[in-house]
Amino acid sequence: MNIMEFDRTGVILYTIEYKNCVEFYEKILELPKMFEAQNLTCFKFGNSYLMVELDDEYDGSQSKSNRIKYCLRMNVPNVRTLVTRLSEKNVKVDYQEHSWGTVANFFDPDGNLCALKDRGKFEKQIADFKAG
Repeated sequence: MNIMEFDRTGVILYTIEYKNCVEFYEKILELPKMFEAQNLTCFKFGNSYLMVELDDEYDGSQSKSNRIKYCLRMNVPNVRTLVTRLSEKNVKVDYQEHSWGTVANFFDPDGNLCALKDRGKFEKQIADFKAG
């Protein structure tokens, strides 16, 4: 049984040049905007999405090259269920509930950030943006 069925997948780009990156992806690459929030803009990215987000954890003291710059995002119907299954496979998961949705962050064996996100709240953000 395949436990990891994704509704959507996406890449989150954490940037310290937020406004410049949003302008680049919107004006230069002409990616359609799916929705936006404070310091976060989500673009259609083929059959996926590209979320440009301000890296609010970067304080200038660490090397720019050592920052986490992206996250592989997988939208799923039930984050909690998959967190349980990942934990059973000895994957350390950081489960978080926010007003904008539930996420579970974890790292692959090479240290790349991955995240599960609840489908419902993500789709609601898109619908609300389209409704204007």
